[in-house]
Amino acid sequence: MTAVLADGLGTPDTGVSVLLLLGAFVFGWVGVLRLQGRAFPRVSRRTAWAASGLSAACVVLALVLPPIIRPDRSATRPSSDARIRFLSPANGATYRGDPATVPIRLSLTGARIVARTSTKLTRDEGHIHLYLDGALVSMTYALQAQLQVVPGAHRLTAEFVALDHAPFAPRVRAVASFVVER
Repeated sequence: MTAVLADGLGTPDTGVSVLLLLGAFVFGWVGVLRLQGRAFPRVSRRTAWAASGLSAACVVLALVLPPIIRPDRSATRPSSDARIRFLSPANGATYRGDPATVPIRLSLTGARIVARTSTKLTRDEGHIHLYLDGALVSMTYALQAQLQVVPGAHRLTAEFVALDHAPFAPRVRAVASFVVER
């Protein structure tokens, strides 16, 4: 459902686009005709150049602003039936090295990984984000990876995220704790 504005321009993003394109036309028309010497003799050349610049700025804004102010974008996140779990590392595993190579293998059910980004979200398509000790270390389109990890106790989180790289609600995550020794 879309709200109609009092001025009849439709949704706010459409109204902004129409007004900006109208402004681009008017500013461009005044600027070009004055610079060609065909009209508006009282307008200085400097003002005509400024009007031409405003015309270009209006065109850019007409393309950039509507997606930012689009009202139909839901504030709530979609949910997913996906399930993710670690095959490796096993919870409590120990690796040796400084740094150690930790093989990451995941299982994902109820969804698929796709190598595209979009704001048109679906429940069963997304990407994998890996966090080591709370810090994002990988955004991947695969269920396998390798991490170089320094000695110490670590917590690895894998999260299946939506096509816009933001989490589902509730989040689809798996956690594994492991230790790296020298």
